[in-house]
Amino acid sequence: MSFIRPAYRVALKPTFTCACTLSRSPARSFTAIRASGLELQTPLYTSNRYPNPEQRQFHLPRFSRQFASKTTADDVVEQIQELYATARDEFEFAAEETENNTVYAADDRTAAREELEKLLSTYKSIVDGPDLDLAEQVKKRVGHRIRELQNAVTAMEELAQNQD
Repeated sequence: MSFIRPAYRVALKPTFTCACTLSRSPARSFTAIRASGLELQTPLYTSNRYPNPEQRQFHLPRFSRQFASKTTADDVVEQIQELYATARDEFEFAAEETENNTVYAADDRTAAREELEKLLSTYKSIVDGPDLDLAEQVKKRVGHRIRELQNAVTAMEELAQNQD
């Protein structure tokens, strides 16, 4: 069968194609075909800037990938996630201190509640804001985690009241 087979090289070497007929014999390798006198065709992409073949430059097509830029929703969600991480850390400290019933438990619960309030105020200002698409995206991406944290802080405070 006759076909054109591209021979790809790494490190931006020239790419050539070879039109040849291959037999079904496994003993005949590509080097044997090349040694049989078949001519290589011209390179796929050449620059005719230099007429002398020794000076001719070969280059591969350049493909560029367009990356999506950050949207305002991504920036807002990132800001909320930072606040969420801080509030979550404070909650974990407070929960540990409350379980162990230490002296610092009340202060840690207060710090956890303050961080949660910062998170909730930022979240509500965005959700209740004029941009409805942004509000929907933020609700969809972080709303569930914020509700879980809010319920956990409330449950921790109730546990602390029952311990007293």
